[in-house]
Amino acid sequence: MAETLALDTTLTKAEQYRQLLPQIEALTTGEPDLTANLANTAAALRQAFGFFWVGFYLVKGEELVLGPFQGPIACTRIRHGKGVCGASWARAATILVPDVEAFPGHIACSSDSKSEIVVPILKNGQVVAVLDVDSDQLNDFDQDDQAALEQLMQLTARWF
Repeated sequence: MAETLALDTTLTKAEQYRQLLPQIEALTTGEPDLTANLANTAAALRQAFGFFWVGFYLVKGEELVLGPFQGPIACTRIRHGKGVCGASWARAATILVPDVEAFPGHIACSSDSKSEIVVPILKNGQVVAVLDVDSDQLNDFDQDDQAALEQLMQLTARWF
């Protein structure tokens, strides 16, 4: 298991993701514990990109329940269809939000969050969790983030 990440911040964001994803896969391969893998994935994403908040919400009944994360304290439970995370769960689709203040029903866990991307994790066609990434900058996420994070969440589905 790797103890550190090899990161080249001179690369484009897309290239940084291409560099990071195999490292996350290597870090989690052979580790059977869901919490450990989600925790290391959140830490790697935050370390690589300096995002304000990176974490997972796990589907438990009719709620998303806070899982491993990196960043300030967060909302503990989110109802199905509520906020960006609940909407991503309900739609079973990624939601990219350039300005969280403009998203109807946004749940403000932190007033410092300005933009957000939420990517569902699908197992056998059902959402089992979502990855939530927040930035303290407006319009901080784009199609490079979406493509790479969706690819990463396809890998994480095997842990569930």
